[in-house]
Amino acid sequence: MKQGTQGSAGTGIPQEDPGRLRVPAQQRALSPEELDRDRCGPEGAARGEHTHSETPIPHPRPVVQRASVRGQILDALRTALVSGELRPGEVYSAPVLGERFGVSATPVREAMQQLALEGAVEVVPNRGFRVIVRGARELAELAEVRALIEVPVMLRLARTVPAERWAELRPQAEATVRAAHTGCRATYAEADRVFHRALLALSGNEQLVGVAEDLHRRAQWPLVGGPAAPARVDLVADAAEHMALLEALTAGELDAVQALMREHFAGAA
Repeated sequence: MKQGTQGSAGTGIPQEDPGRLRVPAQQRALSPEELDRDRCGPEGAARGEHTHSETPIPHPRPVVQRASVRGQILDALRTALVSGELRPGEVYSAPVLGERFGVSATPVREAMQQLALEGAVEVVPNRGFRVIVRGARELAELAEVRALIEVPVMLRLARTVPAERWAELRPQAEATVRAAHTGCRATYAEADRVFHRALLALSGNEQLVGVAEDLHRRAQWPLVGGPAAPARVDLVADAAEHMALLEALTAGELDAVQALMREHFAGAA
């Protein structure tokens, strides 16, 4: 398991960069531009692991709303997973991540335990949490399962949902196009999930939406040894498929809907 280039004396466990992976101050609402910087800026990456002999990280602690600490940290960790800042195969500890977030280890540990339930990390006793190593086969399997669920649902909805309801989803589709042009994987991943969730929500089946979103989130984690983010042109092409799909749904073109959905998932594999 790759541990990084610098470690604590005698442990072989890498040190983490104190300027990375922090929760933004929440004294006011953040603008979309600020959120993009938080997801994709140079302050995003984390490395290494904690030892009890570590020197406290000498930077001002960001202010976090205590009522939503766990949720904010969970969101930040999910973003770090998508962007590749939390790297497959490496171990991260709750105390050190808590120091970075300016909170105790408890909410970080709780967020990591949720990620373990989602299959993103695994518990390493007395050390922390290891990011799961995935390969191309798992990604292809996830794409296949998503297609088995979403394609028939979308065909059914295409027959029953009126055109004006589909037209209401145009802002979400356009948001994926804007996100794609930023070239930021984390920004695009969020817009992509919002669009697919909005489509499936028209089914009125909350269980379906939850299962599909879980599969979607898993499919967005980077592969081990792969690039930290897809090329910008790939994101733009993926977003263009959203626009084409929405147009086909609005027009009630069932053959086009089926072809676009299958092509979309084939590209995800």
